[in-house]
Amino acid sequence: MTDSAFLSIRNLGKSFGKIRAIDDVSLEVPRGEFLTFLGPSGSGKSTTLYTLAGFLEPDKGDILLDGHSILSRPSHKRNIGMVFQRYTLFMHLSVGENIAFPLRVRRRPAKEIAARVDEMLALVRLEGFRDRMPAALSGGQQQRVALARALSYDPPILLMDEPLSALDKKLREEIQTEIKRVHRQTGVTILYVTHDQEEALRLSDRIALFNHGQIEQIGSGAQLYSDPLTRFSAAFMGNSNFLQTRTENMRAGYADARFADGTLIAQVPVHGRADGPGEGVLMVRPENIRIEPATAPSGLPATITDVTFLGDCQLISARTSWGEDLSIRAPLRNGVQNVASGETVRLKWDNAGSYLFV
Repeated sequence: MTDSAFLSIRNLGKSFGKIRAIDDVSLEVPRGEFLTFLGPSGSGKSTTLYTLAGFLEPDKGDILLDGHSILSRPSHKRNIGMVFQRYTLFMHLSVGENIAFPLRVRRRPAKEIAARVDEMLALVRLEGFRDRMPAALSGGQQQRVALARALSYDPPILLMDEPLSALDKKLREEIQTEIKRVHRQTGVTILYVTHDQEEALRLSDRIALFNHGQIEQIGSGAQLYSDPLTRFSAAFMGNSNFLQTRTENMRAGYADARFADGTLIAQVPVHGRADGPGEGVLMVRPENIRIEPATAPSGLPATITDVTFLGDCQLISARTSWGEDLSIRAPLRNGVQNVASGETVRLKWDNAGSYLFV
């Protein structure tokens, strides 16, 4: 860690009884970054966010903003914006009054408040809604008001805790586009919590993938997808096939994978520590698998068990001779993928897109 980082989280820990919600979490966030905390329920992402906000006190560790610890400051003095899953608007106040509220609490001049409310309404594209009551707005509009209110006092950091989970898919995608635009226009540093990997990929500069209170892996969406460092990362980011195998000829980060039927796939990249032969799991993405005729000279023998048309591609299920199932996402060739249920085929893939976890 360096003191020059805009936001530093250092060895943060938090327990609730015997449950370790955050387990020695450390990361650095540069100014202006959009960082998403992604992971399953109970993985520690929201607890970390609430500790940053000052709603929870950590058992250990520190949080530094511009090189200074903020742990001793109460939440209302950290000057951090927050947008929750539920809109948490004041239903008895108009849209304009909701946005003005944090400015009034800070005793800003009336003229400044009026100008800032207009600016925020323009930012979230709700000009003309100043006098509307929250109950008269759609869910997406209410969340835009919540975003405008959180940004009205120009916080250096904006925390967002699953703000779009209550919206339907189409509206969620529309608001995601708006959040990206607002981030570009304001340059505010955003820490965003979601369990939706597609949302994380759409929004983020980087993703911190949480698992059991720890950060399993951190990087861009492309890095986490194309180079998962653990089996959990590979399973959580996108769809993956996992095949039991035996590893042979370990050397310089590569090994051969031998399957139950004797088929050998040579020179597969390895993640994990292993000094010699042993059990492993091979990961291959559905879109990386090619289907070739059973007469092909190499590849993994399998039988097609199901074919589903998805418009631009087909989702194909196949089963190995020893009973493991694979999912294949195959592009259509001239509008047709010439495979049928019950057909025997051979499956091939590029080793660069697969990994052995040992």
